[in-house]
Amino acid sequence: MNSQPAAESAAPVTDAVRWTQIVVGIVCMVAAANIQYAWTLFVPEIQATHGWTRASIQTAFTIFVVVQTWLTPIEGYFIDKYGPKVIVAAGGFFTGLSWIIDSYAGTLSMLYVGSAIGGIGVGCVYATCVNNALKWFPEKRGLAVGLTAGGYGAGSALTILPISSMIHSSGYQSAFFWFGLVQGAIIICAALFLRMPQKEQVKASTKVAQTRRDYTLGEAIRTPVFWVMWAMFIGTVTGGLMAVAQLGVIAHDLGVKEAPVSVFGLTMAALPFALMLDRVMNGISRPLFGFISDHIGREATMFVAFTLEGVGIIMLSRFGHDPMMFLILSGMVFLAWGEVYSLFSATSADTFGTKHAGKIYGVLYCAKGVAALLVPLGNLLMEATGTWATVLYVTATMDLTAAACALLVLKPMLARHHARNAELARRAEQGDATRSVPVGAAAGTANG
Repeated sequence: MNSQPAAESAAPVTDAVRWTQIVVGIVCMVAAANIQYAWTLFVPEIQATHGWTRASIQTAFTIFVVVQTWLTPIEGYFIDKYGPKVIVAAGGFFTGLSWIIDSYAGTLSMLYVGSAIGGIGVGCVYATCVNNALKWFPEKRGLAVGLTAGGYGAGSALTILPISSMIHSSGYQSAFFWFGLVQGAIIICAALFLRMPQKEQVKASTKVAQTRRDYTLGEAIRTPVFWVMWAMFIGTVTGGLMAVAQLGVIAHDLGVKEAPVSVFGLTMAALPFALMLDRVMNGISRPLFGFISDHIGREATMFVAFTLEGVGIIMLSRFGHDPMMFLILSGMVFLAWGEVYSLFSATSADTFGTKHAGKIYGVLYCAKGVAALLVPLGNLLMEATGTWATVLYVTATMDLTAAACALLVLKPMLARHHARNAELARRAEQGDATRSVPVGAAAGTANG
């Protein structure tokens, strides 16, 4: 007599509970961000200490990104099976361990091992926290994912100066060790508060088309729209990854690395100033464009953001030799780049549902791994042409092509996708209604 229907068994949750999950996810993302976004600070010091070539050191960055992205589908499987708490805690352990290994790395091989372990750790943290945000806020999916991903994009802004200061005062090894230890501990502690919602505890959006069907991974990858998003993801993420990994090198080659820049009474060298601004803009970008996409649609937001990034990269190649323009334009590029991580994850969940979101977005996120393989090619292209302009023009072209695809290709494909799902759902409901009519009643109607 006391049993309840499954739909009523889920206890209602308040907005405070839901937002707490977002805040905890942001804390985890902030603690994991430095492995990617502070890397450029360590490269010159590693090179000066060991005499390794710049390209061989940057291979460690490529390994990190490739492992982080290409293992995401496997991590997605475990997320969907075991929930966020266990996976994020494991990610925190590996994230901290990676920088501790880097602090002792006396060979390139050991540096590469540390980067691979870091890729596993950050992949677990990133994929899980984004997946959790997708599920807790379907009606504000762009904003929720944007805030969560923004923690990863802007998190290193809090620690750029402390890390830089420790590198110069105690050596890069100490910075690796102590920041790795602290960051890993923070993630593990925060992971204890994470959990997934039950489907009855959340409501769908009324402004953005969202499927009511939960696709399996196999079903999703058999749809053309999945591969269009995958190609667009590669096109837009390549330029930003190249900027993340090579911004210090680009600043050096443009002659603005140590040039002083003053803004509102604050004077700093152009490169660290740009790194701080870029992290902030990168963090703002994700919730900003995510919020916009919740209201005007994902595809229109993609068009605006991708166009802005492409134009920013072109202008950086032309005017980046001026310290102030280097600061402004690099900030513009990062503002327009960060949103890829909120828009594509939200679009994926809108298109394929959330039950298997970890696995599906995990495969889509592998596009970042493909883009990471193109980052070292930037160095080769620069050395072949003698200028960064060629590299920047190529990446800008990729951005502008993706912007056009958002409106001309992706938008009509998604419209057809949702229309087809709606029609199938309507037919299924009609079939259920027909089967639920008693035989005698149906006969009486026919004879009446």
